[in-house]
Amino acid sequence: MADTIFALSSGQPPAAIGVIRISGPQAGAVLERLAGRLPKPRHATLATLCDPEDGDPLDSALLLWFPGPATATGEDLGEIHCHGGRGVTAALLRVLSRQPECRMAEPGEFTRRAFENGRIDLNEAEGLADLLLAETEGQRRAAMAMAQGHFSRLVTSWQSELLRLSAMAEAALDFSDEDDVPGEGIEKDIAQEIEALVEAVMVERQRPTAERLRDGIGVVIAGPPNAGKSTLLNALVGRDAAIVSDIAGTTRDRIDVPVALNGVAFLLTDTAGLRDEADDAIEVIGMSRAQDAIEAADILLWLGRTEDAPTSNAIKIAAQSDRPDWNMPEGADIAVSAKGGEGLSALVEMIVGRAARLLPREGEYALHARQREALDLLAVELDQAHHVHDMLIVAECLRRARQSIDALTGRSGTEDMLDALFGNFCIGK
Repeated sequence: MADTIFALSSGQPPAAIGVIRISGPQAGAVLERLAGRLPKPRHATLATLCDPEDGDPLDSALLLWFPGPATATGEDLGEIHCHGGRGVTAALLRVLSRQPECRMAEPGEFTRRAFENGRIDLNEAEGLADLLLAETEGQRRAAMAMAQGHFSRLVTSWQSELLRLSAMAEAALDFSDEDDVPGEGIEKDIAQEIEALVEAVMVERQRPTAERLRDGIGVVIAGPPNAGKSTLLNALVGRDAAIVSDIAGTTRDRIDVPVALNGVAFLLTDTAGLRDEADDAIEVIGMSRAQDAIEAADILLWLGRTEDAPTSNAIKIAAQSDRPDWNMPEGADIAVSAKGGEGLSALVEMIVGRAARLLPREGEYALHARQREALDLLAVELDQAHHVHDMLIVAECLRRARQSIDALTGRSGTEDMLDALFGNFCIGK
């Protein structure tokens, strides 16, 4: 029998209210010991809580009782909504720790029990993890869509389709001589439906990445020495993150600065100035790293001559437009004065517009590396099933495709992977 776990699920005291969750087979008995009675299911009940050992009053609190399995964890679940002072919450947690077969929950243990009891699948758990870490509105929306099961429902529909196709393949193999099993044409029908499923999986595979959404769109600022790269970085992030100097080669290494622009997370990178000849070995290394950053950039801000832009889709910036001798170069996309602020708002809008193409739209979700890898494996098995003509091999490919679905939902995952995921949750979640 599983232990009964408990934890403070609200913020750290002091607070107006503290919420203590209790989940497991002894949850009802624990509430009854503290309150003298078990509340009516799913109704908030005011009760005076007392220490079962000596009857000492602990607090006047609201109790909620949710009999399993139709609960967040799939088990009997109780909640104590108490006063949020340190003394009150500490006393209640201390009393709970003395109850038989009760212990403090590990990080993520409530959510892990929900997963193990089939209340959520692994994709929904990952969405919940992203939701807890969300810092921008875009991150929150995408995490909410995943946590609410939009992707999981799609995967479930694929799973049902695979089971049906597997049954058709087995029927074609074992019962083709029976009157109620279609003979001629069944293999063609299976191939057509597998092809449609492959296309659906590949479309899903093209969704934006959760890593880009979480870590920020990579915006690299590049150009020759003294082009105003560091000044522009400081203007965009609103602080002196990079040293600014008239001396060429001041920036020797890449400088990464996370920032949110219009509710979107970015990772801005200032790079060493690029030129044909370098003064020393350190500058050569800096320019090599600048080239690596340019190649990996999601969005490139180029501050050099427009004809020297290393990529065709770079945003070509005519910087330092506040200078008296400045002229708008041909081919530039925008004029900016990082010192005076002219053009900065328009540049931010341009950057955010480019980022919108790389991020999920409102109400859509993004995929983690694990999910993309599972989709790749699923597509490989389905594609093989589509291109072979031996129905025995088709049936085997469909079986392996179903295993890929199980890996996607977490029904055949490794304990190490599950430990890593749920270990990142806070205690009480």
